[in-house]
Amino acid sequence: MGKTVRLTMAQAVTHFLKKQMTVVDGKKVPIFGGVWAIFGHGNVAGIGEALYQVRGELPTYRAHNEQGMAHAAIAYAKANFRQRFMACTTSIGPGALNMVTAAGVAHVNRIPVLFLPGDVFANRAPDPVLQQIEDFGDGTVSANDAFRSVSRYFDRITRPEQIISALKRAMQVLTDPYDCGPVTLSLCQDVQAEAFDYPESFFEERVWTTRRPRPDADELANAIALIKKSEKPVIIAGGGVLYSQATKELTAFAEEHRIPVVVTQAGKSAIDERHPLALGSVGVTGTSAANAIATDTDLIIAVGTRCQDFTTGSWALFQNDKLKILGLNITAYDAAKHDGETLVADAREGLKAISSGLAGWKAPAALVERAEREKKVWMDAAAKAMASTNAALPSDAQVIGAVTRSIDLEKAIGLCAAGGLPGEMHKLWPATAPGSYHMEYGFSCMGYEIAGGLGAKMAHPEKEVFVLVGDGSYMMLNSELATSVMLGLKLNIVLLDNRGYGCINRLQMATGGANFNNLLKDAHYEVMPEIDFRAHAESMGAIAVKVASIAELEKAIADSKKNDRTSVFVIDTDPLITTDAGGYWWDVAVPEVSPREQVNKAHAAYVKARAAQRIG
Repeated sequence: MGKTVRLTMAQAVTHFLKKQMTVVDGKKVPIFGGVWAIFGHGNVAGIGEALYQVRGELPTYRAHNEQGMAHAAIAYAKANFRQRFMACTTSIGPGALNMVTAAGVAHVNRIPVLFLPGDVFANRAPDPVLQQIEDFGDGTVSANDAFRSVSRYFDRITRPEQIISALKRAMQVLTDPYDCGPVTLSLCQDVQAEAFDYPESFFEERVWTTRRPRPDADELANAIALIKKSEKPVIIAGGGVLYSQATKELTAFAEEHRIPVVVTQAGKSAIDERHPLALGSVGVTGTSAANAIATDTDLIIAVGTRCQDFTTGSWALFQNDKLKILGLNITAYDAAKHDGETLVADAREGLKAISSGLAGWKAPAALVERAEREKKVWMDAAAKAMASTNAALPSDAQVIGAVTRSIDLEKAIGLCAAGGLPGEMHKLWPATAPGSYHMEYGFSCMGYEIAGGLGAKMAHPEKEVFVLVGDGSYMMLNSELATSVMLGLKLNIVLLDNRGYGCINRLQMATGGANFNNLLKDAHYEVMPEIDFRAHAESMGAIAVKVASIAELEKAIADSKKNDRTSVFVIDTDPLITTDAGGYWWDVAVPEVSPREQVNKAHAAYVKARAAQRIG
């Protein structure tokens, strides 16, 4: 037996976390950027005291909302391309369950975050304790079981020595490019305080590096053959390109083989959109250029993408009868979607291997010529959509235009998550550098925006973070605005007020529905809400201004550069206008039977559109 050290289970957790390292840009750094904590009776005495002991090496950050702090942790990891991440600890019951939505965000987006919720007493002596859920038929159930379906790895720690194997397994999952996602270690509150003689070797420093699986020889040969046979290939670049840090390799591959590149929400910024082969967003929120090329393609080279319905136009976008799909992905699960030919490998290593095997092969010149023509048409349409206006209620696109004209895109991050803004930003935000566009659109979680902006700023304090958020999302979760002020981390928040849920109102209308319960004016009310967002933001410590036009917005952003803390710009917008150019059908089921003629017409159009869906 080697030497041991006597620690509580909670102390073992914090001592272990502070010793986990990684290498970023050639420099060894802690892999955990810190721990978000909201204390309650289920974690204050155990984890709380343990965090205090290591506060100089493993910083603890106080938040105002458990879901908000978890979103901040997720955004931190996403902005760091999953190289570094954070942990979150709460008490039991409601505090823990407030993180479940965020766990769903992390799970869908394959983002590493370590959840450490407090749990019930393992010894059951004081049962039922405050905030404990009792199951009449199963004494082992607790509220934290809700984390199981949204965790890549879940464990409940009922003895102090169990944390040894649990933390090792947690780190394997958090750092594995294949299995990456949220980990939940549910810490029984009595066990947090129990001591054990832990081996000193458990607390030795460890450096975690990125695993880069290389392609199988047979799969690689097949991939090369598929590309050589194609006449109209297109690359769909997903978030895996960014997480693999394969952006240079992607651009080099496209240039060498003259293949156009389109991007998913997670993959936007994987290629500089000023590049002539970069056609922008694809699918439901795609540019006209990207969708025109994708519609006719005979080979999709899907690199690091889940092929979500928004990317594929609900699998109705691709109309070539000879279509083949080549899935270059770290996970076989994603690579094989829709009968894809698989190349299971790291994106960077896979692109280099394919390029070497193609030995100078290039796509037909006609493909590039068409891509250039389509891109010019799109750029003209985008410029028109984002142009300045004197309208009393500008569109989302016009606000995006004002923001992008007012900032240095090379030194900024544009961030959003839900509603109509992601679609407009996917099309219109000019992403020029890796990570300059940050969108949570896997779970499309309203409320991610401000907390996510805080996490992105923590990851990149040298960047100007611009959060674009609608009034609906702002109302759902805005508390971390105050946290940003408290931490001295300046955010720039552009709040577009269309007085309700404008995006879903438009979808409701598109599916034949009546305007009902989305915009405030269409909801049941006794008193119409008149929310002063400027005053609300100021009450939380921000510098806020309400602007009445696009010109005023541009001036306010310019003036705010001298501000020393979070700045909020409120502008009223039109809830009905969206960018007509680009876009594609999205499968949203329309009722087969309705007394309303508008719904019946919408259903007929829906049936017709579904006929184009790819099955398989």
